[in-house]
Amino acid sequence: MLSDAFEVYGGNTLSGTITPQGAKNEALQIICAVLLTSEKVTISNIPQILDVKLLIELLEGLGVKVEKKSKHSAVFQADDIDLNYCYSEEFRKKAARIRGSVMLIGPLLARFGKATLPKPGGDKIGRRSLDTHFHSFIKLGGAFTFDKKENIYYVETEKLKGCYMLMDEISVTGTANTVMAAVMAEGTTQIYNAACEPYLQQLCKMLNAMGAKISGIGSNLLTIEGVSELKGTSHRMLPDMIEVGSFIGLAAMTGSELTIDGIDRKALGIIPRTFERLGIELHFNNGSMTIPKQDKYKIQKNIDGGIPVIYDAPWPGFTPDLLSIILVVAIQAKGSLLVHQKMFESRLFFVDKLIDMGAQIILCDPHRATVIGLGRDQRLRGIEMASPDIRAGVALLIAALSAEGKSIIHNIHQIDRGYERIDERLRALGAEIVRH
Repeated sequence: MLSDAFEVYGGNTLSGTITPQGAKNEALQIICAVLLTSEKVTISNIPQILDVKLLIELLEGLGVKVEKKSKHSAVFQADDIDLNYCYSEEFRKKAARIRGSVMLIGPLLARFGKATLPKPGGDKIGRRSLDTHFHSFIKLGGAFTFDKKENIYYVETEKLKGCYMLMDEISVTGTANTVMAAVMAEGTTQIYNAACEPYLQQLCKMLNAMGAKISGIGSNLLTIEGVSELKGTSHRMLPDMIEVGSFIGLAAMTGSELTIDGIDRKALGIIPRTFERLGIELHFNNGSMTIPKQDKYKIQKNIDGGIPVIYDAPWPGFTPDLLSIILVVAIQAKGSLLVHQKMFESRLFFVDKLIDMGAQIILCDPHRATVIGLGRDQRLRGIEMASPDIRAGVALLIAALSAEGKSIIHNIHQIDRGYERIDERLRALGAEIVRH
């Protein structure tokens, strides 16, 4: 008997309209930020995914009151926090399961002067150092220790004090954590080389609505004037840009016409143009996007006729979370493409499964893969495989839905960590997926 698996029957043409969930990467920041005030914070468009559910369980363990208003909205109130929970075995086990738990440290340090966290887990996509987070806390006046035996981080402070800092990497979670720590620090903090993703802009706007004084939002230089306390607010999360990109890839690979509703075009940045470089048509209309049925799509060569390269970069560059989708979509394009995954050295290792399905891919090294497009001259074939991480899992699911025959995808809890009820939502479009 299969367990934790999708049984997928490929080859169906899909049709209909799908709405992206609330943004996963925004949710993990926003939900941690409720710890910065004792007043009520109402959050809507919350995605019902495993990572978010686990983070909310951590907040409840800390004493945060969570009142569900609907399936995707809730009121949070952190007016009676039990810091002892941070030292419990339950907290350590749960916090170690998701990388987003690291963003609990900033608000706990800002409001209560101390925080502890086990080394967090998450996707196995390569080395993901937390040094940027802790160097920032130290600059703000935190005392940092790491228990190597237990793999636990500790940060304490009598009072955080504003400072100027040049971040050593453009880390989204590192910037978010630093911002949440700095909003209640004494004096002014300037963060240069800050990440400026829409999700981080959303966090800064929410904090300002709570009474913070953050300027430079959307740039790589944030200036934060510390305040003594923050108040409650209401906040609605953006639609998930990674889901939008995933659905574009799904439409292209299955030769389907799909409409993606409820999008924020500005927040998509360079994503639409990147898919258009693969020859995929996109039509925008009043908060929606339609991907028409295309029998063929052709990769645009460089101006000099050379093979194009698509690579990841900090915002406004192309998000690394969609490179797996781009790679899969290129399989059935006409032409060749070099995919360069700069940020994580283990994120391309799932291509061996695509090669087993019949894709023409050369894995050049841990960071680069060359795709020779099949141009729909032959179909992929279904195989049995496992999802190594969230994004590769959905890329494999898209490949399976375009393939001939049956595929089995194991380890689908990885997909559930980032995509809400993905099997149900795709079945509504005509996909054949059975969850085991």
